[in-house]
Amino acid sequence: MKSTEILFQNKKKPGLMGFATILMLSLVLLGSCKKYLDIVPDNVATIDNAFTLRSEAEKYLFTCYSFLPKDGEPLYNMGFMAGDEIWSNIEEREFISYGWRIARGSQNADNPLMDAWNGRYQGGGYNDNFGLYKAIRTCNIFLDNVQDQTKVPDLKLDERQRWIAEVKFLKAYYNFLLLRMYGPIPIVDKNLNLDASVEEVRIKRMPFDDCVNYVNNLLDEATTNLPMIITDRTNELGRITKPIALAIKARLLLTAASPLFNGNTDYAGFRDKDGVALFNTTYDANKWIKAKDAAKAAVDAAESAGFKLYQFPGSQFKLSDSTLRQLTIRGALTERVAQNSEHVWANPNSLSSFMQQVAMPRLMKGSDPIPVGSARQQLAPPIKIAEMFYSKNGVPINEDKTLDFSNRYTIRKAVKAERFYIKEGYNTARLNFDREPRFYADLAFDGATWYKYDSPSGSDENTYTVEAKSTQLAGANNFGWYNETGYFVKKVVDWNMSQSNSGATYRTYAWPEVRLADLYLMYAEALNETLSSPSSDVYNYINKIRTRAGLQSVETSWTNYSTNPSKYTTKDGMRQIIQQERLIEMAFEGSRYWDIRRWKRAAEMFNQPITAWSVNQPDEQSYYRVRTVLNQNFIAPRDYLWPIRTYDLTVNPNLVQNPGW
Repeated sequence: MKSTEILFQNKKKPGLMGFATILMLSLVLLGSCKKYLDIVPDNVATIDNAFTLRSEAEKYLFTCYSFLPKDGEPLYNMGFMAGDEIWSNIEEREFISYGWRIARGSQNADNPLMDAWNGRYQGGGYNDNFGLYKAIRTCNIFLDNVQDQTKVPDLKLDERQRWIAEVKFLKAYYNFLLLRMYGPIPIVDKNLNLDASVEEVRIKRMPFDDCVNYVNNLLDEATTNLPMIITDRTNELGRITKPIALAIKARLLLTAASPLFNGNTDYAGFRDKDGVALFNTTYDANKWIKAKDAAKAAVDAAESAGFKLYQFPGSQFKLSDSTLRQLTIRGALTERVAQNSEHVWANPNSLSSFMQQVAMPRLMKGSDPIPVGSARQQLAPPIKIAEMFYSKNGVPINEDKTLDFSNRYTIRKAVKAERFYIKEGYNTARLNFDREPRFYADLAFDGATWYKYDSPSGSDENTYTVEAKSTQLAGANNFGWYNETGYFVKKVVDWNMSQSNSGATYRTYAWPEVRLADLYLMYAEALNETLSSPSSDVYNYINKIRTRAGLQSVETSWTNYSTNPSKYTTKDGMRQIIQQERLIEMAFEGSRYWDIRRWKRAAEMFNQPITAWSVNQPDEQSYYRVRTVLNQNFIAPRDYLWPIRTYDLTVNPNLVQNPGW
């Protein structure tokens, strides 16, 4: 792919139309090196013509790809704003997120927010053109025609088989996204004829386990004819491979094995109009075995294909080990796929330009500040997310027996040895000291250092600093373009970001839908659930990630530093460790929301107060006072599943609504 950079100039502050222009620019730039967006209009004449020649059928193939969610954009990533991980400010200035409105309790059945079923209220991506049932219909049209050997006569057999496999995968993936949101869904394996009867059109929801089996079978069918790696990296990066299909199978079966969907008695009375139970409420341990086997197969395939955990290769500048570690951690997400060994699946339909702009705080370069609007600093993790990361000893801060975090809201001054994390001599909260490297790589805060390649000194000595009290540059002093909590998302911003007094340039990257670290975590979790006590393999796959993060092993950290030193030796204790490790490693990637739901922990975690520093205050004593922004209200079991739009239930009386809606 050609180098793609998005420039945000101060004199061109995008409004709602400007934001649309930026997204369209991203698509145009993408189209110059990928064909996924050569969309064929959905009408009979075009469909008749679409499968006469290979070149036309290829356009329809890329149309099937075009429905892939734009997860690199915070407005369209289903899990990014809907939970408790990211907060914003109430002005919603050029940042209207229906996911965030769900987080604030505005979900409803009359007009569901982020409605992927129909493609409404940002549930269908840009301009809501990409509803998932529309995607499935498009895939069915492709399969009906390309599986017909009399169609597309100039398409070679091996290519025909590969294309069919790709679209079977896409069809499976779109169904998986629906069942993860809604639970039991109608399965549309074949498009209905135009002369279908009323009853044929009124498709019922299938029991959840049947949906899982259907998607799993599609993935198995697809895997056989998918390539192990992409050899034509210039034109085909982002196309589906065998490791991608196996990774999504692992994610599917892990979801099905998890407490929300495995033996959940909350759904004991959930039946369709004919009395058919839509959930099996009896726990099935074999689901974890299937998830474990699928995750191990995905890990093995990814490693055989050459994927490995990302390591920053270094630069021409002399950098400290602390900064190099941060660039490794950040690069696991932001380094482009051509140089990133960890991205098992990077989605070229979704470039992370706007994501970086709304995450970036305003920083000073020399005497010139980055202009207002070029760095909008609207993505704001609550204090509880900052508290989630480990201490520097690799254990939770409330378990560390050598470090006292009971006074974590008091103020402390940074010393020289801490300068690569916090500006020397700067006063900031005790909470921001003595933390693991991922804390400093993923987050910034008042007093935090922020190294990037255009650092005034070149090196990480005397580099950028975030100064976030109300009278300072990154403070809450611009309407709508400010940080609500006092914590900034550093992880999603590529370190090649540069700035001047006229604007900022963000180097875009394709959003990773699957990283190898994710597969390691899935395997460790599923394996632990199949055992009576953790094995060395469980520790090994967690420790691979911890080592990359600059931490000691689970065994060493808990034995030496935890108030519960034997925690890692029990199945329940290791489950807690794996879950926290996953929440940390996958932070700010849209994973937390889905994980907390499938673990059936949302009633616990999404009913905690959203707290923040007093960002409207100018001095230390006033700024470092904890305030409550909102008391979230997650209603269980209702809010675990998306509502089906009331209108759809009227049109199709065979559908039943999800419990509580």
